[in-house]
Amino acid sequence: MIEVKNISKSFNGQQVLKDITTRFEKGKTNLIIGQSGSGKTVLMKCCIGLIDADEGDVIFDGKVFSRLSGKEQRITRQEMGMLFQGGALFDSYTVEENVMFPLNMFTKMTFDEKKDRVNYVLDRVNIAEANHKFPSEISGGMIKRVAIARAIALNPKYLFCDEPNSGLDPKTAEVIDRLISDLTEEFGMTTVINTHDMNSVLQIGQTIVFIYNGELWWEGDKNGIMKTDNAELNDFVFSTELTRRAK
Repeated sequence: MIEVKNISKSFNGQQVLKDITTRFEKGKTNLIIGQSGSGKTVLMKCCIGLIDADEGDVIFDGKVFSRLSGKEQRITRQEMGMLFQGGALFDSYTVEENVMFPLNMFTKMTFDEKKDRVNYVLDRVNIAEANHKFPSEISGGMIKRVAIARAIALNPKYLFCDEPNSGLDPKTAEVIDRLISDLTEEFGMTTVINTHDMNSVLQIGQTIVFIYNGELWWEGDKNGIMKTDNAELNDFVFSTELTRRAK
């Protein structure tokens, strides 16, 4: 579980996050949604430590991150997997080398052990016989699968996904959503997904946090989001769905 308590953040005197308190549950897909500029990306960056909050705490399974020693913070960061928007694979590395990268960085496993782990996670994301291909030689959907494999290579407790469906067609996006959801349940991870894709919200939104102008405006699940009388959330859902259908 990840708890966010009274998080606030400003840039150049402009407040971007305003006293946000929420929690992201273990073994569930926890979605952060909101319009561009609402603060959802800043909230995720505060959670993973890329940005320091001005006020408040991020708590990982009872451990307040800001109060940990440098060594303890490094250990906690190694327990995080990150799926970046676009995949962010190394172009000059093969699929196998990309997935092996965090194992090389953070473990003392033998090469054979690393190879076994790479093959296991690639198989788990349904990629076969692509070990020696380069990112330029595989599809966008496969790139996302490889990125997921790399994100789970270290068997993380916490998985963060930034717009995982960006650039994908609806059918492939649905496959990626289901894969993330299945892996979350299988490995018991606390998964946090930053998205504006309403298909994702309605497919896998077990817990949903709606950020509006830097404030926590609504919390619920994929069932409750269609029944809410929250005007700003309804505007977001309706306008996002119209945009999707127009594409």
